[in-house]
Amino acid sequence: MSSLFNGGISVSLFGESHGKGIGVILDNLPAGEEIDLEKIGEFMARRAPKKDGTSTMRNEKDIPEILSGLYNGKTTGTPLCSVIMNSDQHSSDYGNISHIARPAHADYTGYLRYNGANDPRGGGHFSGRITAPLVFAGAVCAQILEHRGITTGAHIVSVRDVKEPRFDPMNITAEQLEAIKKRVFPTFSEEAEAAMREIINDARMAQDSVGGVIECAAVGFPAGIGSPMMDGLENIIARLVFAIPAVKGIEFGNGFECAELFGSENNDDFILDGDTIKTATNNHGGILGGISSGMPIIFRAAFKPTPSISRPQNSVDFKELTTEELIIKGRHDPCVVPRAVPCVEAAMNIALVSALMEHPNI
Repeated sequence: MSSLFNGGISVSLFGESHGKGIGVILDNLPAGEEIDLEKIGEFMARRAPKKDGTSTMRNEKDIPEILSGLYNGKTTGTPLCSVIMNSDQHSSDYGNISHIARPAHADYTGYLRYNGANDPRGGGHFSGRITAPLVFAGAVCAQILEHRGITTGAHIVSVRDVKEPRFDPMNITAEQLEAIKKRVFPTFSEEAEAAMREIINDARMAQDSVGGVIECAAVGFPAGIGSPMMDGLENIIARLVFAIPAVKGIEFGNGFECAELFGSENNDDFILDGDTIKTATNNHGGILGGISSGMPIIFRAAFKPTPSISRPQNSVDFKELTTEELIIKGRHDPCVVPRAVPCVEAAMNIALVSALMEHPNI
């Protein structure tokens, strides 16, 4: 099933953008984990649309209703189910394009895959709206990781051609990762924030959109977790990150830069820090052979420009087989990157908890 992740824990997403509600079921979570609902609300609020011109004007409250799996503030060990009701849909915005393929969307491919039975309103199940329950699941997993001394966090590395420095791969701290979560616009640099906001606003005014890159890290994650080949830690993280609709690429550690280096430049020497084995550098991004090394885990995810733009575009009516000029109505983000930061963190959190559940003594 395409919307089911099944590993050490399972995560099943359901619902459509303009349906009655959306939600998630998490199974095989450890029992007895204290879950702070206020912290979940804070985590999810970071994904909510902002009133600063950088995001959609769709105003969903995104208040999760937990139906099962939580009792007296603790996980029961049975399936944890949460539903988020939709309340601000404008389905009429999609009436004129229900069978016209929106460029860079899944309208046509979804129509083929489901023989025309899929819900096309707002992208249906293909919509970025479905990242809300993903973020809920990641917020739960963040607290499970926190109980084990593991912290994750992310920031915007770039929007179009505006960049800020990456994490120092050797010196990331939990305090640094927690601090970035308190920023309304998740960059470390105020100068980078101002420049990124400007380029997003310029795109909005031009009825266009821009993409960017998010960098995510985890510290405190123990060494020796993961598996080689098909179930590597990189594989698990990548699978969940690609559940975020706009993601088009991912790299770990030095990533594609490795291809430009000699082995002597890219290899990380092993050293002793007291009785702890570490590496002198962290070009590998904390994962070797699909297994955690004990160094900070670091990856970057590339996001495409928001495909829904107001400019006229050429397309086809895939039912009538006619060419059409398409003008998309509705409320859309000129750049999804700022709101996607907690989505990327959520994907990391789910992946790390899933990997840990393969080692129940940790």
